[in-house]
Parts: sequence; structure tokens; C-alpha cells
Amino acid sequence: MAPVDVPVALLGYGTVGAAVNRFLHENADNIERATGHRLRVVRALVRDLKKQRDFPAAPGVLTTDFAEIADDPEISLVAEVMGGLEPTNDYIMRLLRGGRPVVTANKQLLAQQGAELFAAAQEGGVQLRFEASVCAAIPVIKVLREALVVTNVHRILGIVNGTTNYILTQMELGAEYEEALADAKRQGYAEMDPTEDVSGADAAAKMAILATVAFGSRVTLDDVNFEGVERITSAHVSAAKQMDMVVRLVGRATLVEGGYDVRVSPALVDRAHPLASVEGAFNAVMLQGDAIREITLEGPGAGGIETASAVIADMVSIIGTKGTGFLHNDACWRKIDRLPAGELRSPFYLQISVDDRPGVLARVAERLAAHGISVARLVQSQIDGGATLHVISHEATYGAVETALAEISALPESREIAAAFPVISQRGISELGWA
Repeated sequence: MAPVDVPVALLGYGTVGAAVNRFLHENADNIERATGHRLRVVRALVRDLKKQRDFPAAPGVLTTDFAEIADDPEISLVAEVMGGLEPTNDYIMRLLRGGRPVVTANKQLLAQQGAELFAAAQEGGVQLRFEASVCAAIPVIKVLREALVVTNVHRILGIVNGTTNYILTQMELGAEYEEALADAKRQGYAEMDPTEDVSGADAAAKMAILATVAFGSRVTLDDVNFEGVERITSAHVSAAKQMDMVVRLVGRATLVEGGYDVRVSPALVDRAHPLASVEGAFNAVMLQGDAIREITLEGPGAGGIETASAVIADMVSIIGTKGTGFLHNDACWRKIDRLPAGELRSPFYLQISVDDRPGVLARVAERLAAHGISVARLVQSQIDGGATLHVISHEATYGAVETALAEISALPESREIAAAFPVISQRGISELGWA
């Protein structure tokens, strides 16, 4: 039987777009054997026709005119790999409403405009797939939407940004933050402007998408509390090592007491926890639910070829379920309220720098106790007439910790603003030897 010819278009032809085209050429026979279809790129939208590219497109494929894609009835589906919010959002909306299925790798667009995009897909009766928007080659969206559709996932833990994970891994090896960031740029793991990565915004967008799919309720970027790794120092890394832990930028999405909480922040991760072994530019996502207990997916979460692989997987899924696949529906089927700010509970690591004088430790302990924060472990180090207190607490609310540390930072003996990071461990305090 002759294969079905599937003309496709790309929005963008940079590193990822060129890799998509190359993979479709090199793996055309494999895709045909698996699906009976042969995908070929017939148009690719670019800004500069003359720019040199790793895998040059065939003559006539590149165009600067979006209408050549939107108005071509022969194009069966479109993959968006250009990034940005506008005009990307307008292009995708027009394609979906016009009955053209779309694959996108655009995390920020989905995290901010997901509801509108899925409404347009439903209006056009087509699929919108987005595996590459979260962890590139790790198929976590497919697992959540298909394999775990009735599992009731209630917690997600994720290292979902390779740049920051590489930086923190290098700091474990002795590098300072700025040195590790410069190395990440040299290795190609960080952009020249790494703000979105190091601020936590990239990870926050990904966690918003994961929470939306897992919980079946809309979570946008505005619903995610996030902070990045800019204030992580060698002192934090050293303190974690003393406590048999590592520092990681961790995304957490939790269903609790009828509400959800989604946040991204540095955390101290117990060495015995699966996320502690995720090093370099790798990503990992841990899913916890009623029927599965726990699943961890790990692999390369960034890079042109990894993202291209996920884009093609979504393209193949679309042609394999065309007209019948349930994934053209929005993942959201209910409304869950956001947990009130500060109510989520966790054990914490607290770093408090004070003058080394009699009575100071008692005043710190008094402020913690006043807000229901119980100390499980305390390590103290002296430097320049001061003391740095490294505290591990029993479970407390984020709000209580924030309030207590604000009061401690205001003490006249305080030397700097106190810091707090959640602790992630599968062992209890007594099992860790901190009881």
C-alpha cells in the first residue's frame, strides 16, 4: 500500500526547526513503517531567508510570509518552534480555528494563554499537542494525559530546568555561582541572557502546564509562586552537604485539602531521594497518585535534538489519531481553588546569620516557637564574630516560616536577611537521625 503523503509546515527554522526537518528526512522510512504516513516539510516561516542553518531546507521551503502557510490547503499540520508570545499566539489561533492541528514547544504561551488556545482547537475540531513544552524528550505529558488518565495524580515534584540544575551541580563541585553560570553559557546550557532560567520563570511555566494536565484544572503562570537560584551561595551548598543533602531547583505541584499549590524554589533534597541523583543538565519529574504510588521520569530536558524528537512524536501522534483522538479536548474539566497563600506545609532549612553573643540563640528560638516552628536539627558555624545557624525544622506552613524569619531578620543582632528553603525527603525526621 502506498504511503499517505503528509505535507507539514514549521513556524520557525532555528536549531529546533532544522532538527525537526533533518529527523523527518532521516527517519522517513521508520515513520512510514509505523504509521503508513510520510511527513515532509513543505514550508517553514523565518525572519531571514539568507541566514546560514545547520540543515538547509530544500529550495522554496523557507518563507517570511505566514499567509503561505495559513492559506495553503495542502498543509496537514503545523509545528510551532519559533517561541515568543506574539505574533506566535495570533498565528496558532488562526491555524487552530481554521481546522489545522498544531504542535507547539512554547511553554510560556501555553502557561499564559492555554485556555484560549484549547478553545480555538475545540472550535476548529483539531488537536493541540505540547509535549516539547515541558521536558523535551521526557514524555511526561503523554504519560499524564494517556497512561495515567484515571490515576488521580495529587503531587508532582520536578527538576524541570536543565540550566539551573547544571549550575547547582557545578557548585557542588566547588564553583561559585557566577563561575558556574559562565560555564553553563560556554557549554550551551544557558542563553546569553539566562534570566528566564535562573529566575525560575521557565520552571514555573512548565509546572503550570504539568499541574493543569495532572489536576484537570486551569493553572496559569500567575498562579505559581517562584524564585530562582540567583541567591544560592557556596554556603548553602556546603550546609546541605553537611546534612547529607543537595541543593536543587524543584517545582512542586500539590493537591491538598480541596485546593492546589504550585511553586518553584531552591530546595534541600535528601541524598536518598530520587531527585538528588539528577545531575548536570538532566531533568526529572516524579508523579505521585492513587493507583501508581510513585513514578519518576528522567532524561535530557533541553536541547535542539531533544526538543525536535518530542515535536515529531506529537506530529506522529496527530496523524495516528486524526479525527478520533481525544487529545483535541482541553485537559481541564473542573475548577479547583488555589490554596490560600502560605498554608502549604513542609519541613524547612533555615539559614540565620546573627552576632555571636549570649542570649541571641534564645531570642531566635523564641521567634520560631512563637509561630509553631519546631527545630529538628541545628548546626552552628562561627565567622568574624558572628554565627550562622543552619536549622532544619519539622513541618511548618510557608506563612509561619516567612513571618518568623521576617521578625528574626529585624532583630538588632541579625546580620542579614534570613533564608528558608523547603526540605524534600522520603524519610521522616527520626529516620534521618534528627529527632
